Amino acid sequence: MDPRKDEVKLADEALLANLGYKQELRRAFTPLEIFGVAFSIIGLVPSMTSVLFNAIPNGGALSIVWGWAVASLLILCIAMAMAELASAAPTSGGMYYWTYSLSSPRCRTFLCWIVGYANTIGSITALASIDWSCAIQITAAVSIGSNQVYATNNAQLYLGTNVLAKLQTLYTFLNVCLCLALIIALPIATPPEFRNTASYALGSFTNLDGWPSGFAFIMGLLYPMWTIGGYDSSVHMSEEASNAATAVPWAIVSSVSVAGILGWAISISLAFCMGTDLESLIDSPIGQPMAQIFFNSLGQKGALVLWAMIVLVQFMMGTSCLLVASRQTFAFSRDGALPLSRYLYRINNYTKTPVNTVWFSAIMVLLLGLLAFAGTEAINAIFTIVVTSQYISYMIPIFARFAFKNNFKPGPFHLGFMSFPVSAIAVSFMFFMDIVFFFPTTPQTTVDEMNYTVVVLGGVMFLAVGWYYLPVYGGVHWFKGPVANIGSATGDEVRAWDRDSVDVDRAKSEAEEAVSSVKDE
Repeated sequence: MDPRKDEVKLADEALLANLGYKQELRRAFTPLEIFGVAFSIIGLVPSMTSVLFNAIPNGGALSIVWGWAVASLLILCIAMAMAELASAAPTSGGMYYWTYSLSSPRCRTFLCWIVGYANTIGSITALASIDWSCAIQITAAVSIGSNQVYATNNAQLYLGTNVLAKLQTLYTFLNVCLCLALIIALPIATPPEFRNTASYALGSFTNLDGWPSGFAFIMGLLYPMWTIGGYDSSVHMSEEASNAATAVPWAIVSSVSVAGILGWAISISLAFCMGTDLESLIDSPIGQPMAQIFFNSLGQKGALVLWAMIVLVQFMMGTSCLLVASRQTFAFSRDGALPLSRYLYRINNYTKTPVNTVWFSAIMVLLLGLLAFAGTEAINAIFTIVVTSQYISYMIPIFARFAFKNNFKPGPFHLGFMSFPVSAIAVSFMFFMDIVFFFPTTPQTTVDEMNYTVVVLGGVMFLAVGWYYLPVYGGVHWFKGPVANIGSATGDEVRAWDRDSVDVDRAKSEAEEAVSSVKDE
């Protein structure tokens, strides 16, 4: 074996041991593949396709172009603040582990519980929203193929590790190909009647939902925020990554940076090629504004070819998202926080993967899909739930780092004197947008048209808090936060950043003990 690889492997396992966990998962992901996980879950073109319907009535071209530019810079601040924490403590538990380690002893167990549930909900709803989008895109392909005759309903839509590591490179390649197709081919193929002037594409503001213009622009930010999401997926793959303390944070930052730049170029291309009749895009019989733009620009056959690629990449996003959701569930059940944790926290002896949490995540997605029978607004709530729940789990550990007294020790990736201002911008932005996304689509709304985000997310979090404080059986009586499962850790509870730095000899010793203990079992 390569001595350098052996050294990296030992250092990874030693760092994990120093955080309190033994090495149980196979470290099969290279730094490029860890980037591929985050970038494939972002899935630029399929994701933009799924939420373009939100930006068109809330600002139109101006929101699509400049809303993307503003939001992507703010999202990069979130990514950099998260990357610092990931570099210091690269573990699958991620956000809830950091929250416990950085918070005050008076509240860290409760905050850890809340962050763990918010992140778990966010991971599962992300998978649900991606799969729902894939179903919609398949029916849109049928509509394009039938010359926009075919239509569908929500009921029809609902019914409709080594290998995974290697596939991330393929996913990344296909994503980049789709991006280049929209940036280069779409403007070339668009007929003159659908081409917009620079003044329209870069400065036209359209408000169709009725909110005041400034607030409408803010509502339109769901378009970039849902698209550039899921970059915490690299964190949840930390225990399967090679050179995790460096690879994971750079995967977070680079995936967001690349997505921001390519996404802005795509947004500009769309603004120049979508025509001026935006209401016809929203009311398209195809059911997807992006599909209608392709149909107008490329014709039936060209639109079908490009749309088939989008469906394929969307499906690949789902496989990557299932991978990540299962790892978050695995980490949370490892610490006993989920119902049936003793059954969920099991590793398949052959694949060295948490098969039970994969099935758990898939079943939860099917249950979420039942929202389709409650109406379009109810199922659309999963898109905003992804953002709001994930931002709850992101902002609390970033806030805790500076709000509470702790002994945080930065890893190889750190921002130096820029850490506090970047983190302050990130937390403020997330807090504000979480409130915004609880608002309904229009100012005048009915029961059927209300925003169900607050109902679904609020209901789940209410149950989580209720279970925590349940008399006798609640988590307040037994949940201790992240629990060490390796003999080399001191005590039962994990105390990240309270330990001494790992020297080389100690690293190798603890790594060898971790490997030995796994083999003995």
